[in-house]
Amino acid sequence: MLYVIVAIIMFGLLIAVHEFGHFATAKLFGVRVNEFAIGMGPAVVQRQRGETLYSLRALPIGGYCAMEGEDEDSDDPRAFGNAAAWKQAIVLVAGAAMNFLVGFLLILAIYSQSTGFYQPTIAGFTEGLGAEDCGLEQGDIVLAVNGQRVYYYSNLSLLLSRAGDTIDWVVDRGGERVRVPSTYLPLQAVTGEDGQVQYLRGLKIGRLENPATVWNILRFSWYTALDFVRMVWMSLGDLVTGAAGLRDLSGPVGIVSMISEVGSNPEYSPTLMDAVFNVTYFAALIAVNLAVMNLLPIPALDGGRVFFLLLNGVLHLLFRKKIPAQYEGYVHLAGMALLLGLSLVVMFSDVSKLLR
Repeated sequence: MLYVIVAIIMFGLLIAVHEFGHFATAKLFGVRVNEFAIGMGPAVVQRQRGETLYSLRALPIGGYCAMEGEDEDSDDPRAFGNAAAWKQAIVLVAGAAMNFLVGFLLILAIYSQSTGFYQPTIAGFTEGLGAEDCGLEQGDIVLAVNGQRVYYYSNLSLLLSRAGDTIDWVVDRGGERVRVPSTYLPLQAVTGEDGQVQYLRGLKIGRLENPATVWNILRFSWYTALDFVRMVWMSLGDLVTGAAGLRDLSGPVGIVSMISEVGSNPEYSPTLMDAVFNVTYFAALIAVNLAVMNLLPIPALDGGRVFFLLLNGVLHLLFRKKIPAQYEGYVHLAGMALLLGLSLVVMFSDVSKLLR
């Protein structure tokens, strides 16, 4: 029950931060904000300050920043739709930017307690698998695999698991950046002394430790945030190609379950401090995930609104016309209905997985 409460608070704070990004930039640019609400449903507390109604609502599952003229035409010169296009774009992107910033700061808080950070190196080669002549050398620091940056040690196993038999490498060799293209390193079955079969590429991977200086803490915190962004794109790519299905998605129910598992399972969190670090890391992942997903060009999301902003700019440039706000609002409403439908499907999937 504790971690259910933690998850609800976490979602509430991430949504509040997101909406505050919209609110703060709207106020900065002089856009009229009619209401700024944390939570959904009936209002628990409301205060009118100037032109804006501030609300705390009963259900901690959302929030909103209601700007004048956001989904309809308005004669108010301070309406959102009457602001300069670049101002509208910044207001729309600010919510996702705040989520990304929070994710980065959470990672920074965790990594401030680290003693070092690791990068993968080529430590040697497994005899009999033919990897010795692939072009890699012992001591190479792996920087990229098939064009994908290797930010830190655990990236390498993920990227190699998604690679084919032929792999392009970029390595640091004695301080020089070296490209090693088209190495043939297929997975090969190797039976160990215990009878267990392993699939290896013939490489022995070592670790280069970077001390936890202020620069390295900042650098690897930034790398981790970027890696989270890449993980979201990889997941979306897997959905498009069919490598992953709807049953692999998780919504709030599944995320609460994972937070509970991470925080309470002694295998992952043997101490309370471990639980705090693990849940915080998970919160950072969710924050960056929300930032990326909100910027997808899907109706009802901030990215969808930015897409219409760009489309209207092109239409105005070519024909001196733009899509009426009313019709754009209909598209966003339809997009919201579809997203809610998808959320219900994912929720039922999460519940069925929990019941099993």
